Amino acid sequence: MEPSKSPNSGTEATSKASTALDHSKPLTITVFDNAANYQGEQKGWYGKLTKDKFNITLNILAPQVAGDQLYKTRSAAGNLGDLLIVNNSQLEELIPAGLIMDLTGKIKSTQNLSKYVDNHFKPFNAAFQKVNPDGKIYALPTFEADTSPTTYSEQIPYSSPIMPWDYFKGVGAPKLNNLDDLLNVLKLMHEKYPKTPDGKPIAPITLWKDWDSRGTMENARWLSNWYGYEQPEGTTTIQLNAKGDIVPLIDDNSMYKKILQFYYKANQMSLVDPDSPTQDWNKVSEKLTNKQVLLLWYSWETGFYNTIERGKKGDGNVAIPIADTHIIQASDAYYGNGRVFAIGSKANDPDRIMEFMDWLASPEGLRYYVNGIEGFNYEKTADGKFKLTEVGQTAFQKNTPVPEEYGGGGYQDGQSKLNTMIISDFAKDPKTGEFYNSNYWAATIEANKTALTTDWQNTYNAENATDYYLKHKMIDIVPNINTSLGSDSSDIKNKRSQISDYVKNTSWKIVFAKNQAEFDKLWEMMKKDVIGLGWNDVFASDTEKAQKIIKMRADAIAKK
Repeated sequence: MEPSKSPNSGTEATSKASTALDHSKPLTITVFDNAANYQGEQKGWYGKLTKDKFNITLNILAPQVAGDQLYKTRSAAGNLGDLLIVNNSQLEELIPAGLIMDLTGKIKSTQNLSKYVDNHFKPFNAAFQKVNPDGKIYALPTFEADTSPTTYSEQIPYSSPIMPWDYFKGVGAPKLNNLDDLLNVLKLMHEKYPKTPDGKPIAPITLWKDWDSRGTMENARWLSNWYGYEQPEGTTTIQLNAKGDIVPLIDDNSMYKKILQFYYKANQMSLVDPDSPTQDWNKVSEKLTNKQVLLLWYSWETGFYNTIERGKKGDGNVAIPIADTHIIQASDAYYGNGRVFAIGSKANDPDRIMEFMDWLASPEGLRYYVNGIEGFNYEKTADGKFKLTEVGQTAFQKNTPVPEEYGGGGYQDGQSKLNTMIISDFAKDPKTGEFYNSNYWAATIEANKTALTTDWQNTYNAENATDYYLKHKMIDIVPNINTSLGSDSSDIKNKRSQISDYVKNTSWKIVFAKNQAEFDKLWEMMKKDVIGLGWNDVFASDTEKAQKIIKMRADAIAKK
């Protein structure tokens, strides 16, 4: 391992104007952050890094922790915060309300962000023409990749069935044809593996409410993707497939209902974690770290448990295909992914905030965000690339103590609580020519040739999950569209809010219905009641929004 370095050593220039800024005064930035799962001051090693480098303290406000009312209250008061990480639909409201700053002039003097102006920031902001007729740059989209608008780079779809390989093999690794087969295998696995080796209870399926921000039950929304239907950003009443077909969420044949039925049946079979109605994401993440959950559905959830050392023993969470699924998968987020960074119009010292944002998009800022601390989490190889250190391979899962020189505390506790970035980890690091995402480093790929990966590859005759789904024509990769879909009128906004609250609450009741008769009664009641709340008007608005997505996808494919 290389000698450890302090976070300030060998730093790269972050802004052409940085030398002119006065960093002598401490600056606390209030960050209104829709992506954050944590509220309060950024602590630990990342907190020390921003303090040492910029004399900045981040104070995070998180609607996912404090509730949606936080946005309404603060925007009504005329000051959402200093640094804003908000949804596209909110941006559409904030521009005419005068709550965010025009960054057009400031971005010109940045070293890193200025490179993305013409191909990324200008076209994104110009799409908000109703509220931004002059095409000013108000916001910077999040997670922008530098691949192409039709490329999908990841080894596993964003949402697909994922389970522990050793437990799945332990019950015979049966072929799964449909969701009933999945429930049956989860039951077998749970009977054989009811607890972890250290006695913690295992739940086949665990659910959580605090991410239900799109007017639906989030856990049901993502499983709909397994069967080819997504709920587009900014809509709450429709599901859309790769062909452009639109299905109302409350249609009896909607994938949303199919997934609610799946969860209901799972609960009837005692497969749903009884903590589900009351727990939050932080509790779920603890369970993932302890291998207390049998069914995962986000690709990144594997990172809570999988390690190279465990992989050598055939232990880890892997994709388990279900034969009747046909996944809809958005391509790399070349244009961003539905949220933006912006600066509040009443921000204190916006130039220093801009400097900080520019650093977030720099190679150094990206390495800290994605990979941690050089010399602790990763190190250089002889050929000038990077590889994970032994500590780095498990620092996230084990919440490994960080040396005091970097800020102390646990590694995971001290990671950036912004929970999003401007540039994606699927951008190339100029120093190595490899993605920032360490799973795709040559050294990691070589180290990951473990019993787990080779056994999976031999079983499914594929390089990885994405390769398998493509070979078997079980996936549609659609261009990732990130744009303005138009803001709601006050009438639609009010109706959407009432319908969303009703659908979310009723969906949870449906999943935990005492029998099929109650499930059906609640579903029928929901279908009827939402009509009375103005469903048809909101559905018409969402259908119109979807037409823009359908057209832009067709255009992106035509340009391919």
